[in-house]
Amino acid sequence: MENYQYRFEKLNVWIEARALVVMVYGIIKKFPVEERFALCDQLRRAVISIPSNIAEGCGRVSVKEQIHFMEIAYGSLMETYTQLQIGVDLNYITEDELQPAKNKIGAVAKLLSGFRNSLISRQ
Repeated sequence: MENYQYRFEKLNVWIEARALVVMVYGIIKKFPVEERFALCDQLRRAVISIPSNIAEGCGRVSVKEQIHFMEIAYGSLMETYTQLQIGVDLNYITEDELQPAKNKIGAVAKLLSGFRNSLISRQ
């Protein structure tokens, strides 16, 4: 049996969002060095924001605040998707290299929406 210190550590959405971070960091390694402080930096901030906002939302007492942080996480997820797609547009990565991340983003989006909806039903 796992030993969790915080409630969010049990959430599949948080676990999958962390896996997305690792995946995106792997993709960023394929970007050119000149993007290290531009698109790569923005991508890192966006993808890290996803599990961070899930955790922060779970630390809030009010359901309204929890929902708000899930919405911020979803926005960061869409930002991550867009920036990865720009990486394809700029020929930094191929569509095939992007596909596993697109699949993971879709999975996280579904989990995040479901979690948000469960919070809304508690209001």
